[in-house]
Amino acid sequence: MTHSRLETMAISITRRFPRRAIGAAGIGAMLRALISDDTAAKKKKKKKRKKNGTPNTGCPYALCRGECRPDCPPPIAKVPFPRHVNYSAGTIAPSSFNQAAQDNHVRAAYAKWKANYLVAAGRDASGRQIFRIAFGKPGRSDHAITVSEGQGYGMVIVAHMAGDDPDAQEIFDGLWRFRLAHPSEIDGRLMDWRVPGGDGNDSAFDGDCDMAYALLLADAQFGSDGAVHYRTEFDQTIAGILEKTIGPTSRLPMLGDWTAANGATYNQNTPRTSDFMPGHFRAFRRATDDGVWNAVVAACQDVIDTLQASISPDTGLLPDFVQEGPRPADPDFLEGPHDGDFAYNAGRDPWRLATDALLNGDPRSAAQARKMTGWVAAETGGDPGLIRAGYTLDGDTWPDSDYFTTFFAAPLGVAAMTEPLLHDWLDAIYGAVYERSEDYYEDSVTLICLLVMSGNFWDATLLPSP
Repeated sequence: MTHSRLETMAISITRRFPRRAIGAAGIGAMLRALISDDTAAKKKKKKKRKKNGTPNTGCPYALCRGECRPDCPPPIAKVPFPRHVNYSAGTIAPSSFNQAAQDNHVRAAYAKWKANYLVAAGRDASGRQIFRIAFGKPGRSDHAITVSEGQGYGMVIVAHMAGDDPDAQEIFDGLWRFRLAHPSEIDGRLMDWRVPGGDGNDSAFDGDCDMAYALLLADAQFGSDGAVHYRTEFDQTIAGILEKTIGPTSRLPMLGDWTAANGATYNQNTPRTSDFMPGHFRAFRRATDDGVWNAVVAACQDVIDTLQASISPDTGLLPDFVQEGPRPADPDFLEGPHDGDFAYNAGRDPWRLATDALLNGDPRSAAQARKMTGWVAAETGGDPGLIRAGYTLDGDTWPDSDYFTTFFAAPLGVAAMTEPLLHDWLDAIYGAVYERSEDYYEDSVTLICLLVMSGNFWDATLLPSP
């Protein structure tokens, strides 16, 4: 039942004064007084300003961001930036710059990243802004392309920076709207991996996995009572990930929703090692209370242990792709001649594994990440400028990998945080990457690594209860 404003006021009066006998005339007099007071209060409120100078609009919707009226102030993020997370015992942090300087490095990298890769992509049917992450810098042909991986990186980054960026929620919601506008044709709960074009309008595991993690961040950061109900979107996304892209018996991440569990070439035993995100999987287990995610963590760690023990005992390096065995993928298995090498997929592995060790204190992830960065530190004599853009699993380079890029260096810096004896190595890597800009892929990975190295990367399921 709905009530007029006067009826609502009358109900309020009778509830506030239950023991007082009030006749019709008395109620009328009190209503007139309340209306008069209410009008005066409104006039006073229009003139009132908050201490920080923001107009006190009186908007009842804390997260409207101007959707109910254009002068509404932006929402206040619940998780601040800087965050300064206390990572697990026995881990280390960069020391060549103080904490304030590291926080400012992240802010500067974020500003450059937004300027280069955040693109307004029109509006939805309700007139709300859509955003996408460009696959290249302005002026390049790939600036017109977006991949699901980039949307995942973008959502993770923006949710972390919400405590410093008043536009973060609008950007985050716009990124999510782009994802909703481009579903996989196989499972609409997941995203089409490349827009426009690509070999099939189907999904890629990593983008969806990062987006699911980011939705948990957004729920903790903004709450789910605004334009996007982040928790509901997470529940739908994680259900699609589990049903279509986690091996039903192997419990390994599959390449995408196009992969048949028992396919002849690509199947539940042919993962991309950079899809091994144990920190994300533990967060999914805590968020869903589904023990299957513990099995996913264990399956990934078992594959890594086997490869490091039998294939790369000296270097610890992992291949981009794995075939049944497990063994490194053959050349041209999926993407190119280096599918079985430590190349432009596996370069993310040290960061993914080490982040799990930092946030969750897992000793297996720490040992796996430490082995890779320890070998590279020794191979380069502690000079990050000598890190090459890819290696064979034996530690050799190939002719077209003889250059430095932050894409390989920054993840090795995160991995160095798991070993106190590598403090100088960590500081050297940090100094080599914190202000360098390259392109979409390198800059996105490096920015997330800077969030981790500066102590500003967090897990929504590990936050203290309100």
